[in-house]
Amino acid sequence: MPEHAPSRLERRKARTRAALIQAAQALIAEGRTAVPILEITQAADVGMGSFYNHFETKEQLFQAAVEAALDAHGAMLDELTTDLDDPAQVFAQSFRLTGRLHRRHPELSKVLLHYGLELADSETGLAPRARRDIEAAVRAGRFTVRDTELAMLTVAGAALGLGRLLHSRPDRDDASATDQVAEDLLRMLGLTAAEAREVCSRPLPALDGTAA
Repeated sequence: MPEHAPSRLERRKARTRAALIQAAQALIAEGRTAVPILEITQAADVGMGSFYNHFETKEQLFQAAVEAALDAHGAMLDELTTDLDDPAQVFAQSFRLTGRLHRRHPELSKVLLHYGLELADSETGLAPRARRDIEAAVRAGRFTVRDTELAMLTVAGAALGLGRLLHSRPDRDDASATDQVAEDLLRMLGLTAAEAREVCSRPLPALDGTAA
C-alpha cells in the first residue's frame, strides 16, 4: 500500500489542474493565447478562484501546458524505443513516429508547432531526448557530429517544417514524407545512404493504444 493515498481534496485539485492544462493546450492549438483568464477557466469549467490556486499568471499556465504535452509525447517515444539497441535507430524511430503524429494527433502537433524553435533547447519533452539519442549514437560510432547543438537546430527545423507541411498539404502522405526527411537527417548525421534507407524502412510499432 502507498504510504500516502491522495485525499479527496488532492484528487479534486489534480483534476482542476488537469482541466486547466487541457483547456490551455486546446487554445494554443487554435493559436488563441491572447485570451483572458476568465475564458480559460470557462473552457476548463472551473472557477476563477481555482485558477490562482494553481498558477500565478496565464503565461505560467501555458508553459505548463506545453511541458505536459512534450513530456507525454516524449514518454511515449521512450516506451516505444526501450527495446532498441542501436542509438541511430532510436533516433530515427522517434523522428518517424513524431512525423506520423502530426496527422494522428493534430492538436498535440499544433501545440508543438506553435512554440516552434523555442523548443529546440528546452529542458523537457523532445529536445533533451533527441540530444541524448544523438550523443549516444556519436559515442557508439554511428553518428559523426561535431557540434550537437547545431545538429539539434537542424533536426528541430526539419521536424517543425515537416509538421507545417503536413498540416498545409493534406494530400501529402505523412508516412513517406516523414521517412524521407528522416533518411536525409540520418545521412547528414553520418550514416551512409544505404544504412539510412535501411533504418528508415524498418517497421514501426503501432501507435494505437499508446500514450500521446
